[in-house]
Amino acid sequence: MQLLTRKEVPVEETWDLSLIFPEEKDMWAALEKAQEDVKQFCGTYAGKLNTAENIVSCLDEMEKIMPAVYRIWSYAELAMEVDYTDNELREREEKVSDVLTRLQSETAFVDSEILLAPDEELEKAVKIAKGCRIYLQDLVARKAHMLSPETEKVLAALGRTFDVPYNVYNTTKLADISFDPFTVNGKEYPLSYSLFEDNYELEADTKVRRAAFRAFSDTIKKYENTTAAVYNACVTYENTISGLRKFGNVFDSLLFDQKVTRDLYDRQIDVITERLAPHMRRYARLLQKKYGLEKMTFADLKKSLDPDYDPKVTIEESHQYVRDALAILGQDYVDMVDRAYKERWIDFARNIGKSTGGFCAGIYKQNSYILLNWNDRMSDVFTIAHELGHAGQSMYGDRSQSFFDTEPSVYLVEAPSTMNELLLAHYLTHTKTDKRFRRWVLASQISNTYYHNFVTHLREAWYQREVYKIISEGGSVNADVLSDIFRRNLELFWGDAVEIPEGAELTWMRQPHYYMGLYSYTYSAGLTVATQAMLRIEQEGEPAVEDWKKFLSAGGTEDPIGLAKIAGFDITTDGPLNATIDYIGSLIDEICELTEEIDGIKL
Repeated sequence: MQLLTRKEVPVEETWDLSLIFPEEKDMWAALEKAQEDVKQFCGTYAGKLNTAENIVSCLDEMEKIMPAVYRIWSYAELAMEVDYTDNELREREEKVSDVLTRLQSETAFVDSEILLAPDEELEKAVKIAKGCRIYLQDLVARKAHMLSPETEKVLAALGRTFDVPYNVYNTTKLADISFDPFTVNGKEYPLSYSLFEDNYELEADTKVRRAAFRAFSDTIKKYENTTAAVYNACVTYENTISGLRKFGNVFDSLLFDQKVTRDLYDRQIDVITERLAPHMRRYARLLQKKYGLEKMTFADLKKSLDPDYDPKVTIEESHQYVRDALAILGQDYVDMVDRAYKERWIDFARNIGKSTGGFCAGIYKQNSYILLNWNDRMSDVFTIAHELGHAGQSMYGDRSQSFFDTEPSVYLVEAPSTMNELLLAHYLTHTKTDKRFRRWVLASQISNTYYHNFVTHLREAWYQREVYKIISEGGSVNADVLSDIFRRNLELFWGDAVEIPEGAELTWMRQPHYYMGLYSYTYSAGLTVATQAMLRIEQEGEPAVEDWKKFLSAGGTEDPIGLAKIAGFDITTDGPLNATIDYIGSLIDEICELTEEIDGIKL
């Protein structure tokens, strides 16, 4: 379990960035061309965006430039994401970001000048526009929140400065924090962020699992004040910007681009907190009784209900699992899965300095890149399926939409990914009739898919809301305040079913999502739609699959309410959310029934 350096990991377990640029020199050449293109672009359009024809022509030309710029940024950024200890990669990324930030500042005139055009020209531009129509409509909607052209240019030029909190957080977490090994019964165990989150939290041995939690918590606590100061800077900046742009509050500002109302946001947090908690407490009590634990603690919640049915899985085996599970979406989807493995879109390697968790970065009308830390567990297979969901959405969206419209609202960006997790579980439950195997799959759904998205990220969302309330009222936060909020958060949800030990309150230190605005709550929003769509597929088959593909292809051409309607659901009501919570409860009911049949254990 000892982590290797990046240079020591097998190349076949790493992603292949040469699919973006064959060699580094090609990236530098592309950057030089981008600068020339932007210079010509500015010379052509600056000061001339007062007619509908010029506005549309300008945005059409920008659409040709932006994909190339994004490829350059991706090449530099993705290389650093797998090794924050490599100072050469960090230096290269900083040089690239400096240039791209300058280019962004130089093109900042576009939005400002467009909004200075006469209203009749803006209306005409929207009518004659094609790929940029939605962009124009959204821009007009933002008009009341735009600042002067000079101020917008300054803000664009300071873009990298505003990214400092996120960058400092990642550097501290991935390059500076060093974990000492811990010892249990005379045996020494290595420790790191990825080893804890991807291995020890799932460990069957209670002594090892709890010792790892204690050692991990004691180490990250040493960095709590720095991390809190960085986070306070992030949320203070967001609150300041919301005021400058004349939003009513920071919530309205952060939800604006998501095209989501405060009611939708609050409902997701409040309904799940109230209605899901009893189901999850029941599952926690089942785990406690199954393993004869004197007490159930926060450190025990991710323990498998049946670790003997948590088989080791190779990377090659994961390919077949995912391929078969997602075949229901059609041959083009299967072909994408095959390409992801064959062409090395996926970075499986575990190494020092690599980002934790998982993500997918799509390159417009090319391939996607998926990061995870492979640990030979079925949970890793669910992670691959999840990230390939993002890749699938990019594939369909890129085929159907312009660069401006390929991305859906953040509110539903996690729907394609969580859908794939559900399809994987659906496939597994239909491969065998053995009751123990079925229980293992259902428990995996609860402990992986629903715990991750409806519990972990939802508790993050509850915590974020409390932080933003303090900030919006003119306050600030420090380590003590953040820890107090998170402890109250966990105690509220778990009640007397789970003991919250010292260190659990430091969970606020562990996620980069807090530096991405109101993002954490969207995992449960996406999974709500995905759950209902999966149940439709089970009941209706091909018609539901086709609607799901239309949903994926729509990209950002509809707001979340419109996108959900394409998939077949009305999220203006709490019906889909309540139905999903009821479904989670039914899974836990069945798990309890199977456990009574298999082990004779009854709650």
